[in-house]
Amino acid sequence: MIAMDLARVAAVVGVPVQDGWAEVTVTSVEFDTRRVTPGALFVALRGERVDGAAFAAAARAAGAVAVLAAEPVEAGLPVLAVGAPAAGEPENGPVLTALAHLARESVRRLVDEHDLEVVGVTGSSGKTSTKDLIAAVLAAATPAGSEAVIAPPESFNNELGHPYTALRATPDTRFLVLELSARGPGHVAWLASIAPPRIGAVLNVGSAHLGEFGSVEAIATAKAELVEALPPESAGGVAVLNADDGRVAAMAALTAARVVLVGGAPTATVRAQDARQDDSARSSFTLVTPNGTAPVSLRVVGEHQVGNALTAAAIGEAVGMDVATIAAALSAAEPASRWRMEVTELPGGITVVNDAYNANPHSVKAALRALATMGAAGRRTWAVLGEMAELGDGAAAAHDEIGRLVVRLGIGQLLVVDPLEAAREAERAGPAVPGMSGSLLAPTARRSAGRALYLGAHLEGSWDGEAELVPGVDQAVDILLGDLAQGDVVLVKASRSVGLEQVALRVIEGLRARAAAPAPDATSTTGTTSATGTDGTGDRA
Repeated sequence: MIAMDLARVAAVVGVPVQDGWAEVTVTSVEFDTRRVTPGALFVALRGERVDGAAFAAAARAAGAVAVLAAEPVEAGLPVLAVGAPAAGEPENGPVLTALAHLARESVRRLVDEHDLEVVGVTGSSGKTSTKDLIAAVLAAATPAGSEAVIAPPESFNNELGHPYTALRATPDTRFLVLELSARGPGHVAWLASIAPPRIGAVLNVGSAHLGEFGSVEAIATAKAELVEALPPESAGGVAVLNADDGRVAAMAALTAARVVLVGGAPTATVRAQDARQDDSARSSFTLVTPNGTAPVSLRVVGEHQVGNALTAAAIGEAVGMDVATIAAALSAAEPASRWRMEVTELPGGITVVNDAYNANPHSVKAALRALATMGAAGRRTWAVLGEMAELGDGAAAAHDEIGRLVVRLGIGQLLVVDPLEAAREAERAGPAVPGMSGSLLAPTARRSAGRALYLGAHLEGSWDGEAELVPGVDQAVDILLGDLAQGDVVLVKASRSVGLEQVALRVIEGLRARAAAPAPDATSTTGTTSATGTDGTGDRA
């Protein structure tokens, strides 16, 4: 953040400052005492298990000079107490509002006084991967490299992460790249007001969070709030829109900013020519822009990354970069956020793709297509999938569609992890009340998301053993460690709430441990069991 004295900070958040502390200088903001540095304003947030106020003394010991909290805190520091939440307001509402005000003031001054460029990106899927590519491209636009670019770690794109990321920008920051999530109508507009972008990109409109919005049209309206927030072309505003998504392309009518269309449609001015994938699902193409062409070879996995790269390229051109520099930056960009198409190569030629940070129909389809490409050279493919959350009334149909796609793409093995299966097993074991039918008592008789996915695969392909429905992570890990064979490729993907990253992490750990263990004495082995733990094919009967 730009340095401010405490009197100014207090004025921005709308509370008085205690006597004797007005001239204290605040140079950063932090809500985790492990990251507090001298000069920090410590933000005391209340969580489900802990209250940040209890750590105020620790923050002081680490160098914090003041505390932002809902109510007064005993810490030997000045406290900016913004008040408890009103009835119906979120627990940390007043504190987060104060944080947003502070971020808005800091960004305003950095833009006015230090020429900070703010870039915003939204969409139903791909925000984090695209944000990482944008940051990589913009780092090549300045001699300071990545030190001059601030982008959110992981997916810091909500009421806390957005202002927190904005407050990480300093006078040395040249570019601030932000993700804007949509939790409801007006949310993107509110986030955009905290750090108003000059350049904004909308990637796509899909069914993610359909349960919250009610319709895809409502989701499109929410995403369009970023475009509507951009300044006009006369003030440098640029809207980068996906020409291949009709709802996104139509947003051009909602802004006075200069519109740049990207994609494969004839209307796109930034596009990929001669795109192709290798057997690791990494894409190469010729980047075509109004200012020239250049070859790109991506290191990130999945055909969908081509569109993300085009968005990053358009933003690079919008800040004045030449096409050769943009292409080189895209080709050098490594995966930057964990659990997003994160590829781990293991002993025995086994590959694990951990894409378990989150999931929606659009992103799952993209990941499955990448998996199919990785298996095209004869490698056996595994899809370990779980629920895609927040899809509302369309959840069952969406999961059924994914199950069918698994079969159509020729994925070799499907493991569906569905915790509701444990409850189903308990119901099958017998009714709790003598004489009563278990089916009459079953609270999980409805088709769960996981079961819909599993049955979709069966109905599409009449599989016999290639698909399995399990109740938890432990069972999935056991199957994988028992059945994985040389050359196999495993994709792990589900919504964040399912926690399937543990499947990937534990399988990676288990296979590495197995490879490091001393080889067994050959004279002690018996039988002819295959290394796959099954009949030698890896299929489960």
